[in-house]
Amino acid sequence: MQRYEIVVGDILSHPKVQEMRNYKHHASIDCLEHSLYVSKTAYKVAGKLNLDAKSVARGALLHDFYLYDWHVEGSHEGLHGFNHAALALENATAYFELNPLERDIIEKHMWPLNLRFPSYVESYIVMVVDKYCTVMETLNLFIRRSIK
Repeated sequence: MQRYEIVVGDILSHPKVQEMRNYKHHASIDCLEHSLYVSKTAYKVAGKLNLDAKSVARGALLHDFYLYDWHVEGSHEGLHGFNHAALALENATAYFELNPLERDIIEKHMWPLNLRFPSYVESYIVMVVDKYCTVMETLNLFIRRSIK
C-alpha cells in the first residue's frame, strides 16, 4: 500500500481543494479537515481489507468538494444533504481525472439521501466512515492531531 501522502498529493496541493478550508462543515471543523479525516480513516480501513485503498483515499478526499458554506442561506440551491454529492462530483471531474470507483464514492456517499446504492464495497466503506466522522465531529470527540 502506497503512503497516503503520495496517493493524494496532487489533489491536496490543488488550489481549489485548499479552498475547502474556507467553508465550515461540522462544529468547528472546516470542509477540508473533515474530508481529510474521512479520507485517512477510510484509507486505513480499505488497506486492512485489501481493497482499493488508493481510490478510497482519493474519492473520500473529494466527497464534499462542493465549495460553499452550507450553513449560509442562499449559498446553494436546494437541500444540501440531497444535492451536494452531485455538485462535488461535478467539481471533482472538472479538476481531476477520476476512475469509476472514485466517481461512485463521491456520487453516492450520501446514501440513503441519494437513492442510488453504491456500486462498490469501497463506496460503502466511505459512506459509513463519513457518517462516523460526522458524529465524532458533531459531538466534539474528534481529535485534531490524528489528522494533521
